[in-house]
Amino acid sequence: MSHPLFSSFQLRSVVFPNRIGVSPMCQYSSLDGFAADWHLVHLGSRAQGGAGLVIVEASAVVPEGRISSGDLGIWKDEHIPALARIASFIHSQGARVGIQLAHAGRKGSMSVPFPPPIGTGERLLLPAEGGWQPVAPSAVPFSSTYAIPQPLDQAGINATIEAFRQAAHRALKAGFDFVEIHAAHGYLLHQFLSPLANQRTDAYGGSFQNRTRLALEVVDAVRAEWPSHLPLFVRISATDWAQGGWTVDESVQLSRLFREHGVDLVDVSSGGQVPNAQIPFGPGYQVEFAARIRSEAKIPTAAVGLITEPVQANDVVAQGHADLVFLAREFLRDPYWPVHAAAALGDSASWPVQYIRAAPQHSPARTPITAPEPA
Repeated sequence: MSHPLFSSFQLRSVVFPNRIGVSPMCQYSSLDGFAADWHLVHLGSRAQGGAGLVIVEASAVVPEGRISSGDLGIWKDEHIPALARIASFIHSQGARVGIQLAHAGRKGSMSVPFPPPIGTGERLLLPAEGGWQPVAPSAVPFSSTYAIPQPLDQAGINATIEAFRQAAHRALKAGFDFVEIHAAHGYLLHQFLSPLANQRTDAYGGSFQNRTRLALEVVDAVRAEWPSHLPLFVRISATDWAQGGWTVDESVQLSRLFREHGVDLVDVSSGGQVPNAQIPFGPGYQVEFAARIRSEAKIPTAAVGLITEPVQANDVVAQGHADLVFLAREFLRDPYWPVHAAAALGDSASWPVQYIRAAPQHSPARTPITAPEPA
């Protein structure tokens, strides 16, 4: 029996072998933005495990766009070879691979959150400690423990747009099948979208049209650089979960604009803009947002957020809530979640040829995928 979760899905010229994606997850294991052996093994093992697509973690388009000094980067050509090695291996496992282009904005210049245990060791890095001056739409810090950011002037905005364009060019040289622009989780582009962070009175603040201007300008710059036969994703936070913040209605409206500007899929998350948001965490708590955007904005979506069970993930696709399902923490628990999910559903999933002797009967060996032509 074939389940929708294991059906193929095509965007432009790229065919994803199934609907299961590895959500971008920061590993805080980079030095000067370079991908290391950890990134190759971490991402490659999820491709071995049967994911249809793998997204490399938030990769800063400029050094000051990092959350921490341990973030991955794509701000210089020297980053390309290590990223290309990762992309090549993922292709060898029959999966598609993308990279998330990011700028942390006011949430930057923080220390690597481990050790001590994740969530307890993060602190503001001062310039004397190797930190940097964060930037943002307005001089409004994320919280009292974060730096007051420097508002971007027009020259800074123009340089940011150009940095995203150049990052897309490097991503193509590295062999990625798609790129995802990070406009979620309280990072720079999301900061411009939300009245909670954006207090500007110029062309980039105030009205919905003005607050969405930078996100659309970045989309246009990346789309112009990115080949027309390859897809472009954008990750958004559908709501800030806070009064006076970015709303689901605005997300639907923006997603319509994204479609008109050449975006192929909206990766729908939520939150991250303010530290005191009241988020009703629960299984699939963000799926409704992906479903509404898909229905009302007429654009493909990916659902993410406490999706852990095979039947649950299959239902998201089968019921038309989203076109793709992205898993994060569940992939940290089980890199082979897709092949285990296929077995649980009574479906078949391809296995690495080296492991085929351990696969369920009639499981096909995996076929490598060809990378897109470099720029």
